[in-house]
Amino acid sequence: MIVEAELRGGVIYGDRANGEYVYMPASEVGAVPPVCVYETDAGREDVDMGEALRLIRVRSLKPTRHPRLGESSL
Repeated sequence: MIVEAELRGGVIYGDRANGEYVYMPASEVGAVPPVCVYETDAGREDVDMGEALRLIRVRSLKPTRHPRLGESSL
């Protein structure tokens, strides 16, 4: 799963126009199981890796730049 490996490597997925982002915080690197963050203009919520991958797929999120966190690792 390329997307999962990219998330674990620090890639930020999102849609800047809609203000949606999915990423794995650096503090979660090596955690079992890791927790990812789903962020919208309404707030942030912790999601598991399965939900993060689902959100990326169904919302067609792409590697992007986060307005506060900066560039994706890609």
